[in-house]
Amino acid sequence: MEQLSSTNRERGIPHQSASACLHFADVAVAYAAGPNGRTMRNGRDLALENITFQLESGQRVAVVGPNGAGKSTLLRLIVGTVQPTQGQVTVFGSKPGQHICIAYVPQRSQIDWSFPATVLDVVMMGRAGQIGLFRRPSAHDKTIVQESLARVNATHLAHKQIGELSGGQQQRVFIARALAQQAELLLLDEPLTGLDVPSQEAIFTILETLRPLGVTVIMATHDLNLAAERFDQIMLLNGQIVAFGPPLAVLAPENLLRAYGGHIHLLPPSGHDQPPVFVKNVET
Repeated sequence: MEQLSSTNRERGIPHQSASACLHFADVAVAYAAGPNGRTMRNGRDLALENITFQLESGQRVAVVGPNGAGKSTLLRLIVGTVQPTQGQVTVFGSKPGQHICIAYVPQRSQIDWSFPATVLDVVMMGRAGQIGLFRRPSAHDKTIVQESLARVNATHLAHKQIGELSGGQQQRVFIARALAQQAELLLLDEPLTGLDVPSQEAIFTILETLRPLGVTVIMATHDLNLAAERFDQIMLLNGQIVAFGPPLAVLAPENLLRAYGGHIHLLPPSGHDQPPVFVKNVET
């Protein structure tokens, strides 16, 4: 893992020196056209608009906002599975396209857990970009996969079917796949949904080990308290970026009102340097 940057540049798109890890420049995404050639949601033609920001390597960002705010769309723009209607997204200076440094952990509801694959198979998929087509995994690839499983405490699960695991185990396996990929940009879409507190803690423990490696972590979540407690920066999103920066500044009542309207209730902060406590978050 210590050599992940140089390794990833050997395949895929080379990184441009001095370029930001991630850069959005005036990005907009239109909703897919319906039968009448136009589709709107909540009175909007655009899922995202006027999205401009930049991240450097190693930053940890929680993306929060109500349902339909565009959180998943933002992550898919970074992966390259969604194309901007206008503007530009670049990863280390190039379009997302063929970058192999990006690892994406989708929502659990989007994964076919009945697919007949073992945990070992799933984690080895993370090596596909490094191995290339029509080549067998080398001893080096197998070692990296075993190390990745060990780092998420899943070595004992290697030969189990992925669908047999608990929700927390499944998420740990997909993070192991990202580790095996030697990703420099890790995207997680609602990875804690349905997990108990110990499973959530296990995932954050794993993510903490990525700090020394300079891995950039972006997590979409509905949990504002968790975002405030666990992340260096928060992006408050609702079709546009309402606020982006340190938790205390972003989660100010006026910003939350703009993003959520009257669908959120706050308790006063415990101190001057603490964000408010979110006691109710009713999605719309």
